[in-house]
Amino acid sequence: MRTSWLARTASGAALTLALVGLTGVPSYAEDVPVGAGATTLTLSGHGYGHGRGMSQYGAKGAAAQGLGWAQIVGFYYPGTQLGEARGPIRVQLTAATKRSLTVDARAGLRLQRLAGGRGYRLDRLRPAATRWKLVAHGERTRVRFETSGRWRTLRTVRGPAQVSAGGEPVTLRLPDGAAAAYRGALRAVAGPSGPVTLNVLPLETYLRGVVPAEVPATWPAAAVQAQAVAARTYAAWERAAATGAVADTCDTTSCQVYRGVAAEHPAADAAVSATRRQVVTYQGAPAFTQFSSSNGGFSAAGSAPYLVAQADPYESSSANPNASWSATVARSAVEQAWPQLGRLTRVSVVRDAGGRRATSLTLVGTAGSVTVSADDVRTRFGLRSTWFALSAG
Repeated sequence: MRTSWLARTASGAALTLALVGLTGVPSYAEDVPVGAGATTLTLSGHGYGHGRGMSQYGAKGAAAQGLGWAQIVGFYYPGTQLGEARGPIRVQLTAATKRSLTVDARAGLRLQRLAGGRGYRLDRLRPAATRWKLVAHGERTRVRFETSGRWRTLRTVRGPAQVSAGGEPVTLRLPDGAAAAYRGALRAVAGPSGPVTLNVLPLETYLRGVVPAEVPATWPAAAVQAQAVAARTYAAWERAAATGAVADTCDTTSCQVYRGVAAEHPAADAAVSATRRQVVTYQGAPAFTQFSSSNGGFSAAGSAPYLVAQADPYESSSANPNASWSATVARSAVEQAWPQLGRLTRVSVVRDAGGRRATSLTLVGTAGSVTVSADDVRTRFGLRSTWFALSAG
């Protein structure tokens, strides 16, 4: 997972050291009393996102200091090597939630069954059609077309089917009627929870809709190139892990942001081209190249050996608006989110081994207590990161 582009502070509370497990690796517990008259919790934090792997603002700062893309990814993913990746990728288009795939008619629009056999030039079969629809159901796909406001069925084919336009964009109609253009093929498949719309296209073409959706294409070239390599690698890693799945990746921050043709920018295209096929590898396989907007000056350790906690000297060179931030949360909002607490009286914050990012919070009230993950708190209250100091007032 990553977060869309776009903390070690001490509070007045007591800070205690606790050993975790049998490894001797410390974590830090911090108790924050919430007085009877307190109405808000104030959080003073650093960074935006999970902080693991590459910082996008850090990459910008590194590029401004003259580092090339290979040096940037080498810093953020130490112990890795460079390799190559190619081939197609299947992207689930999460906004296409209808039980059918609808596209605008256009010149060169072609239907193809995945099972093989002949394809069909839809623009020649029904030149008056204004829209086409694929309805995947079980082992078959129904092909329909619209003329003069009426829908008719052309035929039903066996297995999944897709439409494409010889490398030109195809316009998908979303449930709200909005249009979104995609290169490659748009495929209708019957997923385990219902019909799914996929965009199937070459990895390099896919990146044209990812890179400028993740960072501004006008950033220093080396930073955009580093983003292209990280995004390409992340996609290759997801594809390798998707054995047996309907899709390799999705188009949101749950995977990495992909906006199709609408996101494309000449400078981002140039970054993709300049790093063609280049990926970060570890032990011969694509690395898990997590990235986030900002690590606040110190990265967080992740699940892989190359996702390390380390000082980031480049964030301070990037005019980073997320380096430091503050937010307030109403005491009543916490009590409403966890009504079993009663009146909130104390918050115990457990931090990572470096004493920076919160890992969990125990909320104590007059009626009970609850322990929640810091990520849950971050998501629930729209915080930028889990690196924050907490006070009540």
